[in-house]
Amino acid sequence: MSSDVSSYRLFQLISPSLPIGGFTYSQGLEWAVEACWVTNRESMETWLANMLFNSVATLELPIIERLYAAVESKDSEQILRLTERLYSSRETKELRAEEKQRGLALNTLLKRLEVELPDIELSDYPATQLLGLCVAAVYWNIELTDLKKGYLWSWAENLVMAGVKLVPLGQTDGQLALINLSNHFAETLAIVQATEDWMIGSFTPAVSIASSLHETQYTRLFRS
Repeated sequence: MSSDVSSYRLFQLISPSLPIGGFTYSQGLEWAVEACWVTNRESMETWLANMLFNSVATLELPIIERLYAAVESKDSEQILRLTERLYSSRETKELRAEEKQRGLALNTLLKRLEVELPDIELSDYPATQLLGLCVAAVYWNIELTDLKKGYLWSWAENLVMAGVKLVPLGQTDGQLALINLSNHFAETLAIVQATEDWMIGSFTPAVSIASSLHETQYTRLFRS
């Protein structure tokens, strides 16, 4: 597959139109707005930057790096270890449900698109979005560096879109937030490079509290 086609497949994977329900989750942001922890663009950027540096950079992206290598080498034991570790790091029922639901939706989509690798059966492992992304990336010859950058953009875009609806913010504020968050991406990727196996994990207690309380929030726009 040519590099141009691989780029287009990456754009497809990170698009908000990908039918895995990414836009239906706020990862605790909805409760943070309800509690007035997030009240404007600046406080939303602070909230998301905390998630970026203490979860995305230290959990999701290091897992993606290792899953990608495990999928390439067809290391089923490593794939299982990594997917189980990812689940164990999701600290609330809501976050675990999101991981599973996104994973199942992506697995179903990839099967319908006939994206399959020999000796890698997605149903043999806990359903996670990250494993599905890595399988698709290897199948479509998407470079790991590009996959990590794409994941960063998709994560930021989904949560900024949620914040625009919830705070609420204007569309220009949403675009400014994306610019300001993406200015941290180079530093984020440097953290990923320095993350050893024993360091993988997240530390976002406020997000965990918000996610737990969102499960019983009376009025919700986003899925729990």
